[in-house]
Amino acid sequence: MIGPEPGRYREKIARMIADAEADFDALTACALIGRATARIEIGTAVMPIQPRHPVALAQQALSTQAACEGRFALGIGASHHWVVADMLGLPYERPARLMRSYLEVLNAALAGPGTVDVENDDYRVHAPLDVTDLAPTPVLLAALAPVMLRLAGEQASGTILWMADERAIGEHIAPRIAKAALSAGRPAPRIVAGVPVCLCGKDEVDGARAWANQVLGHASACSSTATPATSATCSRRVTRRRSPRA
Repeated sequence: MIGPEPGRYREKIARMIADAEADFDALTACALIGRATARIEIGTAVMPIQPRHPVALAQQALSTQAACEGRFALGIGASHHWVVADMLGLPYERPARLMRSYLEVLNAALAGPGTVDVENDDYRVHAPLDVTDLAPTPVLLAALAPVMLRLAGEQASGTILWMADERAIGEHIAPRIAKAALSAGRPAPRIVAGVPVCLCGKDEVDGARAWANQVLGHASACSSTATPATSATCSRRVTRRRSPRA
């Protein structure tokens, strides 16, 4: 994991917002990649749930699954307050409760074809959705906190992580999500560990290292990524390593 720049959080958040404004739609990109490939798995990491109704997201995901011919995995998450509230102007209250309600609708929609009939604290849905002849679409949940990990085990296919190290996965994430899945009678959950990798030429190493520390150092500004098991990781920096001589 790439370490944070000390302080200067306002500048870092401004850079993140500027970068996000240039992003392409993830599902459209996945569909295009799916048509151009034949074997690799394709997925999102992750789609914020607040801007999309769960039925609308299910329609998009199923369409993308058709383009990918069964190789698509849908990664979703509750995002961060500075994205949802500050950028989009949407409420960011009780994200774990919203995620539970969202998954109830999304899972019902992905399980079709048929009418989606779900009423809970946040949604009242009675809508037909008749997309057929598709492979199951696994849902992976961005989860680090105990409540979200429980949701990932109980209602999703697993979790998709970003820069969580082996200690965080082994001691914090895996035991909790596995216990939740077992209690819910679900298969062993999948744990997808997202690790940043920067490829560059030999003469570009110093520039790539500086760029990586700047771009990926935003983790310290996102409270949802800092847990007791991962906080130590957040202070690391990219360091030079000498290759052993032959």
